[in-house]
Amino acid sequence: MRKDREQANVLRKTGLSYAEISERMSVPRSTLSTWFHDQKWSNDIAIENVKLASKAGGVRLVVMNTVRGTRLRKIYEDARQDAFTDFAEIKFHPLFLVGVMAYWSHGDKTSRARVSLSSTDPKMVRIFKLFLEKVCSVKNIRVQLVLNRDFSAEDKIRAYWMEKCGFEPSSFIKTVIGRQKKPKKPGSKPYYGVCNLIVNSAYLKNKILKWVQLLADEIGEEKYLENNAGIV
Repeated sequence: MRKDREQANVLRKTGLSYAEISERMSVPRSTLSTWFHDQKWSNDIAIENVKLASKAGGVRLVVMNTVRGTRLRKIYEDARQDAFTDFAEIKFHPLFLVGVMAYWSHGDKTSRARVSLSSTDPKMVRIFKLFLEKVCSVKNIRVQLVLNRDFSAEDKIRAYWMEKCGFEPSSFIKTVIGRQKKPKKPGSKPYYGVCNLIVNSAYLKNKILKWVQLLADEIGEEKYLENNAGIV
């Protein structure tokens, strides 16, 4: 093993970020990413570093409703810059990859200040919940059920999502009843509606959308293949 890689290995195990190691050793972040991306212990450090960095972001989540104009635009820009910085640290972490891809395919892209993902698949919902909690450090996730008719079994449907995804009763907001449909025939597949996860934060919305863009660019340009030479 190269001596500089050994030194980087020691520094990484102390909890330093790629940016900090790069500054100390003059080793490019891309090289550090190649060295460490397949090391679970390094991925765990990456998540912890992002959580620490997200504390400032957490403050922004709270104050967003009081910010307007130039300051608001500055916060949007900070979110995108923070996303770029974090991306180098965690772009190979499985939970980050799955969470960002889930939002790319199932998340809301239109609203300016709301992170929202809807799915009928409890596994998809649970994974995105973990992404919000573990990667984005979000604590207040709201859950809204969307049903296609007014069900007397709404409590059972809510219990289903609680069991499958680990929601607390206090997380649920008012259920939405969509377009009415005829009741299903006896013996048909059980119906549990659509589960919608909601976090109101323009800062987080801009950060996730930037992650989507960065991940799409790297995969589209086959940079992941360059960093994983054994993958065909």
